[in-house]
Amino acid sequence: MGSRILTMKRQAAELGRIRTGYSRPHEDPKKRRVPVKSQTFILSSHSREYVERAAELYGGRVEEWTPQNTKIAQYRVITEARELRAILPAGDPLSQSYEMWSGGGCARRCDGTVEKLSGKSCICLARYGEGWHERKPDEVCRPTSRIGVFLPDLPDLGVWRLETKSYYAADAIAGGLDTVLQATGGKGLLPVRMWIEQRTAVRNGKTKQFQVVMLVPALPKLRHALSGPISTAAALDPSTLDRPAIEAARPDYAAEARLCTTADAVLAVYTRARAAGHGTPELRDELRQIADDIAKGVDTSTGVVEEDQDDDELLDGPDDEGVYDGEFVEDEPTTGVGVDFGTNPPTTAWPAVAQPGGGAR
Repeated sequence: MGSRILTMKRQAAELGRIRTGYSRPHEDPKKRRVPVKSQTFILSSHSREYVERAAELYGGRVEEWTPQNTKIAQYRVITEARELRAILPAGDPLSQSYEMWSGGGCARRCDGTVEKLSGKSCICLARYGEGWHERKPDEVCRPTSRIGVFLPDLPDLGVWRLETKSYYAADAIAGGLDTVLQATGGKGLLPVRMWIEQRTAVRNGKTKQFQVVMLVPALPKLRHALSGPISTAAALDPSTLDRPAIEAARPDYAAEARLCTTADAVLAVYTRARAAGHGTPELRDELRQIADDIAKGVDTSTGVVEEDQDDDELLDGPDDEGVYDGEFVEDEPTTGVGVDFGTNPPTTAWPAVAQPGGGAR
């Protein structure tokens, strides 16, 4: 039997990255590259196959590309897609922190209260006060959000990591995701829709333009997102949540009734059908006819009337004194033996709905 390291984080393989910007060379070759905001999503990976499939699906041209501060070449495509459909894995897929990076890697990682690498209180807050986040990006930590999603129309099982350093995106993603996680408990997959949204804000009398990545559940109705986990099939095709449920296979009550040997047994079949919500007037009339046939001695499979006496009995003649054997039989209702489908009081009564003119439900 397998075993796990309890303190090790379990996560799906990362197949690539989802980006919202790139950089271009500066006019002065001695200066750093200039960041450019993209109007569409950018997908990058070490696998050319993944990027080629992404280009086929979302448009764009595949190119070899080397990220900043690294010498390892990758592949990327600046797609034509302003929106992506993805699936969130089970659990809490969102990781957020304030971070500062340098040439040597991550220099700070803070949750807003404690800087995790040093164990000290938030350095930016202590150094610059409450308004520290308004300072230049190279002076303070930046809010960094990472979330891994499945792109179901691309190859292989693994996540594509979306990373954004937008303060507004961090707030919007966390708020929406926490609401859904509260309803689902982080159980099951969840389809989502992501898009790049352009926004403006006024700070210190100046208007600033920026973009954020919006991520919301991609479900037909809000109630689907808040009513608990959904199935994997529904996560892959959310439209199935808005389709009427397929009615379960309905028993062939008429076939069962034809196997009965008494009218009372047919009545029991109808009673069961009615309890299951299948007691339609058409079924009632059909089963009533079968019960009446059984009462009259009709074979419900062939329609042949069964004889009460064999041929030898029918040929018996009078005895020595000229008297025929006979049996006194009281008059029986003409509508069937034991079960009354008319207005006479029945020995075995059908439900009120089965009585002519009853109409009860």
